Amino acid sequence: MKFDPNTVHSRVSSPLGVLILAATPRGLSGVWFDDQQYLPPWAAWPTAIDHPVLLATTAWLSAYFEGSRRPFDQPLDLSAGTAFQQSVWQALLKIPLGQCSTYGQISQDIGNPKAVRAVGGAIGHNPIGIIVPCHRVIGKDGTLTGYAGGLARKTELLDLELGTKGLF
Repeated sequence: MKFDPNTVHSRVSSPLGVLILAATPRGLSGVWFDDQQYLPPWAAWPTAIDHPVLLATTAWLSAYFEGSRRPFDQPLDLSAGTAFQQSVWQALLKIPLGQCSTYGQISQDIGNPKAVRAVGGAIGHNPIGIIVPCHRVIGKDGTLTGYAGGLARKTELLDLELGTKGLF
């Protein structure tokens, strides 16, 4: 992945651990758990605790973890990914709150039904976790599979959104 040289970051606490937020002049470009797989070189980016997109994202995440279900209304910058990755991430944005999809369905949605494994790879490298809801993608048999932030966090996020405590 190739991040904009003007990327800035901040760190915030959440009920599931510390989150690293990143933004570019075009919008929010990252939300990662600080111990997840595929972290970018965020420590090299300047800290910007007063950046308006990062402040708005922090407020949205706080409300999200308290049970708010309002849409995220800040601009997103998904340009760090390839065209294929961006198409997958755009498909993730179409999964409604309270619903799940499968890797196969996402590959169908992007018009590439045989690319299930590649879709899984793109989902794993999603730079804007939680907001671009990769946690809403499950296996075709309904089981939880892969999540760069860990399956325990995926379970917690789905429980929060779906009210399914104990089902995943």
